[in-house]
Amino acid sequence: MTARGAAPARLLAQLRESLDALSLRRQRLLVAVSGGVDSTALLHALSELAPEFELLLEVGHINHGLRGAESAGDERFVRDLAGQLGAPCQVRRADPRPLCIGSSRTRPTLQEAARRLRYEALLQMAQGALIATAHTQDDQAETVLLRLLRGAGPDAMGGIPERGREGRVVRPLLGASRADVLHYAQARGLAWREDSSNRNAAFARARLRLGGLAELAESLNPAWRRAAANLAEAQRRESEWIEALVAQEAKQRFTRSGAGLCAPRKGWDELPEGLLRRLVHFALRELAVGRDLSRVHILRVAAFLRGARTGARLELPGGLLLRCERGGFRFLRAGPPDGRSAPGGAPEGC
Repeated sequence: MTARGAAPARLLAQLRESLDALSLRRQRLLVAVSGGVDSTALLHALSELAPEFELLLEVGHINHGLRGAESAGDERFVRDLAGQLGAPCQVRRADPRPLCIGSSRTRPTLQEAARRLRYEALLQMAQGALIATAHTQDDQAETVLLRLLRGAGPDAMGGIPERGREGRVVRPLLGASRADVLHYAQARGLAWREDSSNRNAAFARARLRLGGLAELAESLNPAWRRAAANLAEAQRRESEWIEALVAQEAKQRFTRSGAGLCAPRKGWDELPEGLLRRLVHFALRELAVGRDLSRVHILRVAAFLRGARTGARLELPGGLLLRCERGGFRFLRAGPPDGRSAPGGAPEGC
């Protein structure tokens, strides 16, 4: 087999393996297609394997309208591509800019807002189908590296999962390199769209690609992307196991009280530091504390649980308040200055 012929065979073999591992035979898939090379190649490759795996394919495209005529061109390209492959196509318009207005402490970044709207729209379009996205091994490696540089904790090193937490989103290209995807697209003679924002240094991922850090990593280890992806996979498996144990412990220590949580005063000193921090993270995640949550906040809460006196209070991101009361600790949304809880908050006392 020639090198040109080997490229699509390699990607198709990897995709077959992923489809089986994700139990995707005889499934209806809404393929999220932006028009870029990754999603274009995914849709084409799935079309090749659809008869073998008895797949029903549909196409979903989200137009955020952030790049004017370029965004409109992406939409036309995806509609035409879906038509060529005989796949039904749905398009949604979702401008993320209105979500980025307000306090810098609570508003999402433009990319975060776009991602949120994108998944919300895809879930609406799917109507029970699974959603397939075109994240690759390179995306995984970049995610791990960016999180490491930002000081993320061990769970964040798990990177992008093959299947989303709710089970609706699958990522069958996660084991494939971008080079394999590109070789497949070139061998099949595919056209695709180039997103100019991928070269915009205002975005962290673009700075990583343009700033030479990836090239430095490759000079140290040409297979660094696979190494980072392997790290993510190993960490994700360990985190899944550990989180199950943490959830069991959390049931013994936290109880719901209105919109907040209550916890006992005693027993925190006896816990290993790692378990204590995970319990704190569990509680704050249950209360939907936003992206401002950091390692510093977790350490402060852990110290508070171990040493606070009655009447002490600790303010946390997202308007959350931790109080030490005579009967126990209470997490609640910060209320009026007189100390009462805000409307809809937890009742007084634990």
